Amino acid sequence: MTGLGAYPMEGVAGPELVRDAVARWLGVVAADAELAPYLVGVDRARLAGHLALTLTVALGGPAGDLVRPAVGAWRGLGLTEAQHRRVVDYLGGVLGALGVPVGAVAAARRAFADEAGS
Repeated sequence: MTGLGAYPMEGVAGPELVRDAVARWLGVVAADAELAPYLVGVDRARLAGHLALTLTVALGGPAGDLVRPAVGAWRGLGLTEAQHRRVVDYLGGVLGALGVPVGAVAAARRAFADEAGS
């Protein structure tokens, strides 16, 4: 679903954790009554791929053939700044629940906060 191949990561999280985190994250966003409408008609597999790549790099993994991670995955959905912050807060909660170290959670939050310019 995320487009990540099976390769070892030297960072904090392997591809299985990233896939699980992205799936849970999208699930939480989709369950939010205010945010769910922004996902209507969105190719979630493609969105998940963008999110997974950015999250992989933020957690210390390889970017593959790309020079930089895919950014702007949430930007094109038209979220307000407050909504985007909530999406990033959901990411922090998901990663924390999965046992990702606090420093890595902070790095991931920064990566997605930066992608929207917030």
